[in-house]
Amino acid sequence: MVQVPKNFVSDPFPYHHVLELEIDNLSNMGYGVGRVDGWVVFVPYALPGELVKARVYRNEKNCSMADLVEVLRPSAERVAPQCPIFGFCGGCQYQHVAYGAQLEWKTGQVAELLRLQAGLEVPVSPAVPSPQVYHYRSKITPHFHKPKGEKVGNIGFLKVGSRTEVVDVKQCCIAMEEINVALPMVRQMVHQAAAQYKRGATLLMRVSEGSVVTNNNAVATEHVGDLTFNFLAGDFFQNNPYILPLFTDYVAEQACAGGARFLVDAYCGSGLFALSLARRFERVLGVEVSESSADWARSNARMNGIEHAEFMAASAEAIFASVDFPAQETAVVIDPPRKGCDLAFLNQLFAFGPQRVVYVSCNPSTQIRDLAEFDKAGYRVERVQPFDLFPQTKHLECVVTLVRGQD
Repeated sequence: MVQVPKNFVSDPFPYHHVLELEIDNLSNMGYGVGRVDGWVVFVPYALPGELVKARVYRNEKNCSMADLVEVLRPSAERVAPQCPIFGFCGGCQYQHVAYGAQLEWKTGQVAELLRLQAGLEVPVSPAVPSPQVYHYRSKITPHFHKPKGEKVGNIGFLKVGSRTEVVDVKQCCIAMEEINVALPMVRQMVHQAAAQYKRGATLLMRVSEGSVVTNNNAVATEHVGDLTFNFLAGDFFQNNPYILPLFTDYVAEQACAGGARFLVDAYCGSGLFALSLARRFERVLGVEVSESSADWARSNARMNGIEHAEFMAASAEAIFASVDFPAQETAVVIDPPRKGCDLAFLNQLFAFGPQRVVYVSCNPSTQIRDLAEFDKAGYRVERVQPFDLFPQTKHLECVVTLVRGQD
């Protein structure tokens, strides 16, 4: 007899009740969406157009969650996943979806978020595909729990649907080949040194110049077009080098399209956008909350022979008072963390009033929340362009171009 979880709510379905469902949509979390008498049921790994059997494991206030039991009528877009632990490891959500369909669904989900969250009916350009759809990630961070009896357990990523259980990952289909070559040795070293770990740990594996760096404080190098960037291996840098030239070129085109002469990069890190865009502007100012990242950006400017870009360490919420560029001739690029922009930053940005804003985000949900504020401040959305930096997963980057005071 199946044991019912203590906090399980039995309405509208009993625990492990099996349903036969038509899947008619795909959520931005990668779940298939089906309905029973109007009641929404989310089924991971089910695709629109499919008839499936699903087993309910949770009822919430306005929906139920169910596991996929069997695909009775598969979608033409369903493909065989390449990874043997797909569906167990939580790192990928879309390996069972043909790549063209992944792009279409991601594009549609951005349009739906714009409409539902920001009330904006604007066209969304088709997502730009990654030139490489497997083995593209230049960085992974597998982890493990505190050893038991001086033995390390699984080393990998969180299991689907769990906040604590780790799936053992011996190879990763979306990691670059250099990482997969090094991964067995890194795993072996951890197991051999189990007695040294008094708690769990997160490992770093980042590709740099054809080798794998595992020290957070080591210097990593990445090439984007004809530019070279150095940064600390543990710091943030975009993890799909194959698409970065397309990505940065597009941001550059959008930033200078209105004839802006000056550029502010408000979350500049080690200088990716500021330096990639610099040749199109008379002066560039990059701002970074981390002094060490600002130092790397200055060093990268010198290394690439870019003399008209300056960098300062300051909170992004307190920069525009020191910007002496004329607002009507300035473009601002913002690439905030997943949480998006806070209101203090947005109010300062609106008070400065740049001609153009190019908003780059890895989280379209918080980005679109912020677009509602831009709309109130008199900016209109000129273009929305998703980029698929993360094939086989639910994640994407989205670039939104905003223009002030134009109809």
